[in-house]
Amino acid sequence: MSDEFNLLGDYVRARRELVTPEQAGIPSVGVRRVSGLRREEVAMLAGISADYYLRLEQGRDRNPSAQVLESLARVLQLDDNATAYLLRLGAGKPRRRRRRPRKETVPPGVAKLIVTLPLPAYMEGRYLDVLAANSLATALSPRLVAGGNRLRDVFLDPAEQALYPDWEDAAQGMVAGFRESVGTDTDDPRFIELVGELSLASPRFSRLWARHDVNTCEGTPKHIDHPQVGGLWLNRERLGVSGATGQTLVVLHPDPGTDSADKLALLASVMRT
Repeated sequence: MSDEFNLLGDYVRARRELVTPEQAGIPSVGVRRVSGLRREEVAMLAGISADYYLRLEQGRDRNPSAQVLESLARVLQLDDNATAYLLRLGAGKPRRRRRRPRKETVPPGVAKLIVTLPLPAYMEGRYLDVLAANSLATALSPRLVAGGNRLRDVFLDPAEQALYPDWEDAAQGMVAGFRESVGTDTDDPRFIELVGELSLASPRFSRLWARHDVNTCEGTPKHIDHPQVGGLWLNRERLGVSGATGQTLVVLHPDPGTDSADKLALLASVMRT
């Protein structure tokens, strides 16, 4: 997988292809055979030589200065999350022996907490695996059960896709959040297996993954079209858990006094009966 060997080069190339000359403030003259900016245009706008930029994209130079990376971030119009990700890629990392992935285990106290919460809640692992979920979360989506994977469900399960009226946006946000969660640790066998499987099974995932979007997805509202209670808008909070590195507690909650709050209460009532 190319991501494993040239993360920095793959990233700047993907982002370069998404910036138009008009967005960059340069004239578009003649027929362009590339989407987005040319390499030499990025180099000129960033104040570096075209040869040096080419070496960065090809992975022949993997230790650019922070100033160079920040200049590239400006030209490529990256937001704060994407800029931080670019700086992490440029920092490099020592090569290490591949280890077998360690099983993610929910702390017992957190598992008890999830069950008692009166809101849909589940524990999500680093690779968006569902590690634990309460019954109201499962009532919201039958795929929200321990052993499921949010990426697989959203891209490969038509029933899960039907829950999201704005599925295209939801899918894009999930891929961006997954890339942020994994960061530069792309030599992990679990990551390689999951991305490889989805790239082959879902053309949509493959296209989104090639964009190299990065987003933390904090506090993102979710629009859900539930087959029993209809449309709901739920806020999504992702909370880090002490002693569970890489795991997050996801809690979904409606704004008080709204139609969505009434519908969620109705769903909880139906579930209990």
